[in-house]
Amino acid sequence: MPNWEQVIKEINNVPSAHDSIRRKYLGIMHQYTGRNVIAYYSAFIQKPRIDGTGISDTDKNAFMQAAHGLDRSLGLDLILHTPGGNVAATESLVYYLKSLFDDNIRVFVPQIAMSAGTMISLAAKEIVMGKQSNLGPIDPQFGGMSCAGVLEEFDTALKDIKENPSSVGLWSNIIQKYHPTFLGDCKKAIDWSEEIVKQWLMENMFKDSKESDIDASRVVASLSSHNNTYSHARHIHISDLKKIGVNVVPLEGLDDREIGGCKDLQDCVLTVHHSYMNAFETSTAIKIVENHNGAAMILSQVTR
Repeated sequence: MPNWEQVIKEINNVPSAHDSIRRKYLGIMHQYTGRNVIAYYSAFIQKPRIDGTGISDTDKNAFMQAAHGLDRSLGLDLILHTPGGNVAATESLVYYLKSLFDDNIRVFVPQIAMSAGTMISLAAKEIVMGKQSNLGPIDPQFGGMSCAGVLEEFDTALKDIKENPSSVGLWSNIIQKYHPTFLGDCKKAIDWSEEIVKQWLMENMFKDSKESDIDASRVVASLSSHNNTYSHARHIHISDLKKIGVNVVPLEGLDDREIGGCKDLQDCVLTVHHSYMNAFETSTAIKIVENHNGAAMILSQVTR
């Protein structure tokens, strides 16, 4: 008969129903694809006011755990659901994943991968999306402000003051909210984001194109243009992405086999998605990174 301590250890080692269901369907997805599967999920929809839901350097540890022990020759299917986050952390994370799986990375977006999540998606060889799925603009933000919008506002101010000197008082009240180096930082952030995404596109998605530079530049220009997208929150659908040349594959009809109770791969991926959504609704978890073998790191909301 186990003693008290042994009982407690056994209880702690039994996964929750949420954990079991998620990992069951991640395992079924692995059966469909024959590839490594890592899910990166954020509770930004369920918990929009909670810090820690965006991409950050803490995610590297989670991906290190999720990637440990995987057969890297099988490639990676990365399931993304994220609002985006820190560009430096994103660049480092993409570098890490490419160092493990080379260019054999495919991204699934069951619902939303915005901003830096879109940047990660564009580093893949292809992106799998459904009719309900969205990517977003890749123009960087500082303190919740669009860098492109800031530069656009400053250029408008200069033009208006030149044509109408009496407006200088009005514009000075608006422009003084920016610290001296802010405009330069905004320009550098835009250049940085555009350069790394273009490089990733040329290295992978467009590497077999004879005009990879032109193809990559077109995608970057379309998704980083504040004038085209109007808002950083703009939801961009699969049809719009195809128009600018992004290699997007429809989730619908991708694999119509019935495996493990799923009628097809689309059914499996959406069941995975719903499992994460339900887990966030009924727990304190704000971010989950886990693989098809059940290795996971779960970040929970800090309560004070």
